[in-house]
Amino acid sequence: MELSQIRKRIDELDQKIMGLLSERMDLARAVGKKKAETGREIYAPERESEIYQKIDKAAAKGNLPKDALKAIYREIMSASLALEKPLSIAYLGPEATFTHLASLSKFGTSVQYKPCGSINEVFREVEQGRADYGVIPIENSIEGAVSHTLDMFIDSELKICSEVYFEIGHYLMSNVANLKQIRRVYSKAEVFGQCRMWLESHLHHVELMETSSTAAAAQRAANEDGAAAIGSRLAATLYNVPILAEEIQDFSQNVTRFLVIAKQVPAPTQHDKTSIIVSIRDKVGALYEMLLPIKKYKVNMTKIESRPSKKKAWDYYFYIDFEGHVQNAKVRSMLDEMEKKVKFVKVLGSYPAAGKPKD
Repeated sequence: MELSQIRKRIDELDQKIMGLLSERMDLARAVGKKKAETGREIYAPERESEIYQKIDKAAAKGNLPKDALKAIYREIMSASLALEKPLSIAYLGPEATFTHLASLSKFGTSVQYKPCGSINEVFREVEQGRADYGVIPIENSIEGAVSHTLDMFIDSELKICSEVYFEIGHYLMSNVANLKQIRRVYSKAEVFGQCRMWLESHLHHVELMETSSTAAAAQRAANEDGAAAIGSRLAATLYNVPILAEEIQDFSQNVTRFLVIAKQVPAPTQHDKTSIIVSIRDKVGALYEMLLPIKKYKVNMTKIESRPSKKKAWDYYFYIDFEGHVQNAKVRSMLDEMEKKVKFVKVLGSYPAAGKPKD
């Protein structure tokens, strides 16, 4: 075929694709109307999980990479959600933070985003109905748990309805000509921890200045002589600060897990995860007794984290993730038995388990 003939065929296919997309959007409006009539939530994580599973199977048979196909469908579903109802997503901001990037990877560009100055504010926006969903960091593969997020779940009635694993790449940005002219570097404390070896090797002589976010760091670097920042590529672009060094994190497998919080628990899928908080009694063997039901019912525990209760000295809460949905009979039996052995158990949510990067 001649080039002109190939392009003509592409144009014909594009017309068919746009026609099918228009038809899909009409159906999305119909879905939104039905959900409104029955009081169902617009965002359905279980349906999203089902669609992505189908995409994985389709990608295995086609010649379009899985990540590319998922990105296309992310925007299609984002546009569909916006047609069903204008959604507002609160996230730990400001714009161009890694939480913002994770939010975009989850909800796409067609919904409304509301940057918040703290994790507390994200919870408050969702609790008071000013945002439909919130996105917050929970743990990093290098630095571990985000303790403030864990603490917020103690008193909040919000539920985890979804999770996002997002690969983190750190970039050094500055208006100076070379590294020797840098006098101070701005970023979050967690970011400095993730780039510790690189900083010691290349900028051991400079002052490290903590900021509330990587975006705030980029703003400082844009306006101060001799200043640099560590943050995302998007932050460098947004605040017009040249990148001096790319991917400076100490380990390539630098992944942060984010949670989506809401007022509802999604329906079960074929691959779910449940998160709980447990408070144990102050006695010998209490932790062992708490874990016995997990072993008895052969539930796969994927995470356990302890945090001080802040209500009594040496009193701890345990945050546990395990496979399965709270509506599953085996999981329900395990939780019922655990409740008899501890002071209390609080279910934080059951939600579709997300695949980790490079899974």
